Amino acid sequence: MAGRMEGKVVFITGAARGQGRSHALRLAEEGADIIAVDICEPIPGVTEYEGSTPDDLNETVKQVEALDRRIVAEQGDVRDPDRLKQVVDRGVAELGGRLDGIVANAGIDIFNHWHAFSQDDWQTTIDINLTGVWNTVRAAAPVMIDAGNGGSIVLISSANGIKPGPFNAPYNAAKFGVTALGKSFAQEMSRDGVRVNTIHPGPVDTHMAQGVDRIVELESENPGLLAMLNGFPRGDAEGISLMSPREISNAVLYLLSDESTWTTGLPMAVDGGMSAT
Repeated sequence: MAGRMEGKVVFITGAARGQGRSHALRLAEEGADIIAVDICEPIPGVTEYEGSTPDDLNETVKQVEALDRRIVAEQGDVRDPDRLKQVVDRGVAELGGRLDGIVANAGIDIFNHWHAFSQDDWQTTIDINLTGVWNTVRAAAPVMIDAGNGGSIVLISSANGIKPGPFNAPYNAAKFGVTALGKSFAQEMSRDGVRVNTIHPGPVDTHMAQGVDRIVELESENPGLLAMLNGFPRGDAEGISLMSPREISNAVLYLLSDESTWTTGLPMAVDGGMSAT
């Protein structure tokens, strides 16, 4: 039986590890070929977790190829639209001249009190998490539209793109912006047969989740704010439970597959109810 993504090509940002790698592998399992990009270096200001590396991206390549699928992987920064266009063009040329899906996944998170964020913290978060999504769609969607075959775009927002979380003001602002971009793109690209949806993960077991400890530390100076995370299944005494990245990848698969041909403009929460109240 053919896979649900058989014959399709998907462009994924932030693909070196974490959710991005998980998306690449889940889609490859269902027959997709992958165009992958990741900055593969530390981001100034992000101190809660280490940046991805070229070795991480090479591991994504190995795992996709082990599934007998093709992958074109390059280092690149979503803040650089020209570089994204180069990666997309090369990938499309090498993988059969088509592009069927886009997953704007790359992102960072920095936790602090609103008044303690530096101007650089704010700008870096907005540039990567919001403008980077804009750059991704601008670089890749025209290829999809020009082919005239429709397609599907998934923007990875956050539960914090529906309901703000504490100590995360720049991230909240960026992720709400991604939610709005998804709806705007969905409206305008519908005439081209291109679907655009956003996914809103809760805490996921990736490097970024290491910042959860920082939230607990910050709450000591502003007690009670973690109650805003009500609705999410709690773990043991060590804190909030984390979901597998594959939970998000399964949602990505649905939205990119032909099973979702009437689904567009949807903010899909995969967060255990974190954003429900």
